[in-house]
Formats: sequence, structure tokens, C-alpha cells
Amino acid sequence: MNQPLAYVHPQAKIARNVVIEPFTTIHANVTIGSGTWIGSNVTIMEGARIGKNCRIFPGAVISAIPQDLKFDDEDTTVEIGDNVTIRECVTINRGTADRMKTKIGDNCLIMAYCHIAHDCIVGDNCIFSNNSTLAGHVTIGDNVVLAGMVAVHQFASVGQHAFVTGGSLVRKDVPPFVKSAREPLSYVGINSVGLRRRGFSTEKIREIQNIYRILFQQNYNYTQAIDIIEAEMEATPERDEIIHFIKNSHRGIMKGYFKAN
Repeated sequence: MNQPLAYVHPQAKIARNVVIEPFTTIHANVTIGSGTWIGSNVTIMEGARIGKNCRIFPGAVISAIPQDLKFDDEDTTVEIGDNVTIRECVTINRGTADRMKTKIGDNCLIMAYCHIAHDCIVGDNCIFSNNSTLAGHVTIGDNVVLAGMVAVHQFASVGQHAFVTGGSLVRKDVPPFVKSAREPLSYVGINSVGLRRRGFSTEKIREIQNIYRILFQQNYNYTQAIDIIEAEMEATPERDEIIHFIKNSHRGIMKGYFKAN
């Protein structure tokens, strides 16, 4: 249902039961899935691919060109999954030649005034609280929570099920399953509350804690710690995810609290 005061380009592909409120502008080369609600004063620009049952609140700007001087008008996209809520004044820029897309997974909540820059990849079930900002080329795993006013450096990664406390500057990669806080950003424990909410058993949480004790609390360097974990800890999906993340870190892993301070 399109309000007469909304503008929808005739080449945009809009499912029949999408609601578009007044004063919204939807450009060409846009696809919007069924059941999605677009609030008033939203701007959806070329290259947007929006899934089913999303909610986009007033003032959001989706798929504007990147804020990147190297951008050369490449044919890139923003891909937003199903059941995503995008609150007021969120900005999500489309990709560049690096990844050709910016992608948001399913069931995410992006709160007001967040910014997601070009070439970011965000997993499923993520929550970004107000004013959180991702610079370009950032990778966020599934089930990540960023508290308010978190700023993530370009090319950084945050592993699945991680929690980053409010006001943090994420300069280094944040591994999976952890809580991170303080300045400089440091390991402060396992995200045990989040893991329990998502069905992790006490035994599984203890296994993850034991891995991070070796990594962050026993004065090994990361190469030594990984060798010990591989030799002494039973292979599980969680163990292997942690090892893979650390071995493939591009910016380096944040420190344990005592090492950072």
C-alpha cells in the first residue's frame, strides 16, 4: 500500500503487501520483500535489496553511495535480510569494489542513529544500540551485541556471540563468545549471560572459559596459547571457531585486561 505522497520509482520492485508511508522516496533498482513497512521520510536509494517483514523507521537512508573517495560509481548493493528492524535516522551505505556489497543478516535490530559503512558484513540476530558506528570493511558475526556509541575501526572483526560495552573504541579484533570493555578495549570475561539466553549449557560455557583462560590469563603469547589449546582441548565447534578467528585475524586480537593495562 503506497501513500499518494510517497515517491516510488516505476522500476523499483515492491512486493504487493509492502506499506510505504508518506514522504518516503524509493529510487530505481530497489527490491523490497513482502510484509515490510517503510515509515515516513525514509530514503531508499539504488542498489537496496530489502527482505521480508522488515521495519524501517523515519529518517533512515538506505544504500547511499559510500563515503569513500576511491568509490568510482561501481554497481554495488546493500542487502538486508528478513525481519530486520532499522530505527530512526540509521544510515547504511552500499559497497565498493572491495566486497561489492554491504550486507545485514536476518533478525537484526539496528537502533537509532547507527551508521553502517560500505562493505560491512553483519551476521544474523545482531543488536546495535543507539549511535553505534561501523567503519568500512568491518565484519560482525552472528548474535553480536554492540552497546550504545560503540565505534568499530575499519577492517576490524567481531566474532559471534560477542558483547562490546557502551562507548568502546574497537581498534583490534574481538574474538567470539567474549565480553569486551575498558580503554583500551580488553577481554573482561565470557559473554555468559548472552550464551545462556541462546541455549548454551553450563558445560559448554565452562569449556569456552577454559579456552580463554589459556589465551588471556596465563601469560602465553597467542601462538603458544593456540598450540596448547589444540593439543589439550577436545575439538568442538566452539574451540575450532575461536582458533580459526584468532589465526585469521587481520588487525590483531584485543588484549586481556592485565596485558592491556
